[in-house]
Amino acid sequence: MNPVDKDEGNDRSALERETPVAQPTARLTVTDASAIIIGIVIGAGIFKTAPMVASQSGHPVTFLLLWVIGGLVSFIGALVYAELTTAYPDAGGEYHLLHRAFGPDLSFLFAWARMTVIQTGSIAGLAFIFGDYASQVWSLGTYSSVAYAVPAIVILTALNAVSVEQGALAQKILTGAKILGLLIVVVGGLIAGPASPEPVKPPESFSIGLALVFVLFTYGGWNEAAYISAEVRNVERNLVRALFVSIGTITGIYVLVNAAYLYGLGFYAVAQSKVVAADLMEKALGSWAGKLVSVLVAVSALGALNATIITGARTNYALGRQFPLFSFLGQWNTTTQTPLNALIVQALIALVLTALGAYTRDEFTTMVEFTAPVFWFFFLLTGLTVFVLRTHHPDRPRPFRAPLYPLTPLLFCLFCLYMLYSSLAYSATLEHKGLGARAGVAFLLCGLPFLLAIRRQSR
Repeated sequence: MNPVDKDEGNDRSALERETPVAQPTARLTVTDASAIIIGIVIGAGIFKTAPMVASQSGHPVTFLLLWVIGGLVSFIGALVYAELTTAYPDAGGEYHLLHRAFGPDLSFLFAWARMTVIQTGSIAGLAFIFGDYASQVWSLGTYSSVAYAVPAIVILTALNAVSVEQGALAQKILTGAKILGLLIVVVGGLIAGPASPEPVKPPESFSIGLALVFVLFTYGGWNEAAYISAEVRNVERNLVRALFVSIGTITGIYVLVNAAYLYGLGFYAVAQSKVVAADLMEKALGSWAGKLVSVLVAVSALGALNATIITGARTNYALGRQFPLFSFLGQWNTTTQTPLNALIVQALIALVLTALGAYTRDEFTTMVEFTAPVFWFFFLLTGLTVFVLRTHHPDRPRPFRAPLYPLTPLLFCLFCLYMLYSSLAYSATLEHKGLGARAGVAFLLCGLPFLLAIRRQSR
């Protein structure tokens, strides 16, 4: 049986009977959509990834250019996702698209990957950013970052398990810190003045592909933000404007912040820094300023961590609702009004990943390695659904069409393929020889026995 639905008439497909298609109302303006996308994308990563990008870029001009390239790739990808999500609006997001294009087996593996690799790896990575900057205020010893990361995951999970209102309140309190921290960093770069002149010489080894892995990790989130496309007024005209404004603004902010790092510290100091924002502020105004920005970045990381815990648990809840084998994840706690089991399982997996980061002694980098190959693999498959669904559903209403088709989705898919290769190949050059990337692929493959069990159960 072909997994793609070919009958788009009056009869609803099996998928649509199982997962009702949402019917959102177009109410968002260009300003609304732009603000939502900017709020989702700009997180704590910009305070952490600059040294990794600098160490792999080899030159300050290349370093800044990579941040521009990251914005361009994100814009192209957002155009592709906009077509898909306006033609097939559904709360299931990429899961729904992969199910339509490639069938239930691949869509299950995607749901499994989100539970065990993508979301949980992001949770652990954000917890490590919190730990790195909190350690600048008060160090807890050799494994200080891990010592902060573990209770952060546990406490925020518990907070969200108590009630959804408590989790939402925490999110409101934590969100403003990232904007304040970014403004302070830019001002700090100006106050610090130009760094001492230094010779520009390429390092012994560097990798543009690996640098882009960290750049695009920092731009992560626009793929989920694109789902609001079905709610944008006059989507054919306004969606491109919103994407251009939001991703253009994000790119400008990222270039400005990284230029401040370069101006105040110098290229090689940025490449060698562990907490670049704190180092810049310490140079500009003294140790007290470094500690102040460390607090702000730590709080910003907690905000991003809390949001990821909220969304991740709900995708795991949806997985439990879809597959009887994981029905325990699909239980909604009526007392707390939260997906309690999904929250607990998510936290346990994230804690396992913090142990992996502690083992490598390169905590945050290991989590980026862990998530990147699996993330880009499914990103590539989602890009390919444009071609599959246009072929099988040529008459499907598409409120927004990716411009310059097929060039736009083809460019996006080729870039995803390159990033998949880069995330696998270049991670082997690091000290732990790609342990994080291999672990991420292994976690994905662990879903195959469950897939076989589900297929037997369905038969």
